Amino acid sequence: MADNVTSLFRSTAAHSPSMAALARESDGAGPVDFCIPCNPYFPTPAMFEDMAARLREIITYYPSSADTITAELCSLLRLPPQCVAMGNGSTELITWIDHLLVRESLAVPVPTFGRWTDQPMETGKRVDMFPLQESSGFALDLAQYGEFIRARGTRVAVICNPNNPDGGFLHKHAVVQFMDAMADLDLVVIDESFLEFADAEVEPSVVQEAMLRPNVIVLRSLGKNFGLHGIRFGYLVANPALAGRVRSMLPKWNLNSFAEHVVFMLKEHGTEYRQSLHQVRRDRMDMSGQLSSLPGLTVYPSQGNFLFVRLPVGAEGTVVRDRMLTEHRLLVRECGNKIGSSSRFLRLVVRPQVDVRRLVSGLEQVLYGTSRRGAAVPEQATGTGYSSGTAAVDRLVGETNGAGTQGLAAQALGAGAGVPGLPAAPAAGIGMPLSAAPAPFGWGGGGGMPMPAAASSGPQQMPQQVSRQVSPPPQPQPVQSQPAQQPVPQPVPQQVPQHIPQPPVPQQMPQQMPQQPMAAPVPAPAPAPVPAAASFAPSPMPTGPTPPGVPARGGLTAAQVRGTDGLSPAPASGWPAGAQSWPEAAGVGQVV
Repeated sequence: MADNVTSLFRSTAAHSPSMAALARESDGAGPVDFCIPCNPYFPTPAMFEDMAARLREIITYYPSSADTITAELCSLLRLPPQCVAMGNGSTELITWIDHLLVRESLAVPVPTFGRWTDQPMETGKRVDMFPLQESSGFALDLAQYGEFIRARGTRVAVICNPNNPDGGFLHKHAVVQFMDAMADLDLVVIDESFLEFADAEVEPSVVQEAMLRPNVIVLRSLGKNFGLHGIRFGYLVANPALAGRVRSMLPKWNLNSFAEHVVFMLKEHGTEYRQSLHQVRRDRMDMSGQLSSLPGLTVYPSQGNFLFVRLPVGAEGTVVRDRMLTEHRLLVRECGNKIGSSSRFLRLVVRPQVDVRRLVSGLEQVLYGTSRRGAAVPEQATGTGYSSGTAAVDRLVGETNGAGTQGLAAQALGAGAGVPGLPAAPAAGIGMPLSAAPAPFGWGGGGGMPMPAAASSGPQQMPQQVSRQVSPPPQPQPVQSQPAQQPVPQPVPQQVPQHIPQPPVPQQMPQQMPQQPMAAPVPAPAPAPVPAAASFAPSPMPTGPTPPGVPARGGLTAAQVRGTDGLSPAPASGWPAGAQSWPEAAGVGQVV
């Protein structure tokens, strides 16, 4: 595998080669997977034995209709079937959402799940990318995002909660306020694919509120939660008219027999499923603590079943990825090909402690030179050719705001107009026209959370939302007193409410910063200009690489993550007591 590892990553259309491809290259046994965000504790061994015993029957015969399988799932999740559409994976549903409901433009924070940027661009839509700032720990400020949407005139808004790859979490009341503030848009999509792993709230899902609104879709995953990516099944929840429109376009037999078998066996295994989620949350806390022992590695707080980490200064992600695979048989997700990220970041899936110890040992050897090959700090212009060229990607996004080469062509022709500081939006794409919005369907059973008066008058009056308990970092005085001649426009930092616990200030942070950025073995590319809404006030932003031992500007060090993210730590041992039935759609332990 060592000779072919780089070509494996180059030749795949996905971000990483499949486990089947890796197994073929290594004579049958694949690596330990820290790349694909899967639940390692579900299904249980007994469930796998049951599926294996019935394998011939499952793959020989046609499945039941999608309506039959959907009805069974809805009986478990206590959702009305007319508000649900099941797909062959969430990617199929994203594809149909784009074809049916996205007319001309879509806004999405980046970095995020790649299909939310790639799918609309493939069909000629304008994608307005709202960059999440490393200086704020990649936290999404919903008020600024709303202003960005208004400034761009975007017609569809997407939020991933928790976000992939950083695991950032938004509380339910803030998401509901955002949905209502964007009630005039064609569509608002809340992607809750990883929400089952969150424990920041008892009931974080907005599925109940989505069913009462005419322009909201909530997307949920099943493969990630159930540890069965290969089966390909997921579902969306919306009001009956909206869900029915998507459901009517799906193929008659878009769900396979494996999906049917799993859905019908779930009602007997609700307790095991709850236990698996609880164990993943405990493992996430333990994994954060173990990674915090690695010098220079920054770990961001996460509510998903993965952790977003920033490598030490000088470490190149593709080199780390390749050596972890070839020398230690560990597959990690290097994030250089995610728009808004770079190859200095990895996404590491939460796994059992025995695997995490192996991961930490491998990273120590690769990063700090405790192996014969030395540390993964290549000289400039060396390493693999797979790196995505993040600077070029960020520059393209910054100059065109997601419009790509079409936007550059429009600028060359003098088409820039509209919002000051932003190029004019390209012409609408070739998307299917959207018919008039259906009338709201009053599903019985109570409404959503009451809308505060401040939010009812539009996004300008939305309360400032802090999506993660990350306080703005203290800016070094020398940098503030002598800002760059051409400061990069940045959103105004939001004030953190006093009642939210604040992480402690690192005691070892240097008191003074040099006038010039510190040199690093590999000079970091200059950050690309980020377009800001007209109402955003520019503020100076330091440039250059972060010095060793200093956390990312605005981010938390790994040592700060554990126990200071505002979440209650999981119990040291034991499962939740008294749960014998299947959890509700929120997936966080509600008893039916």
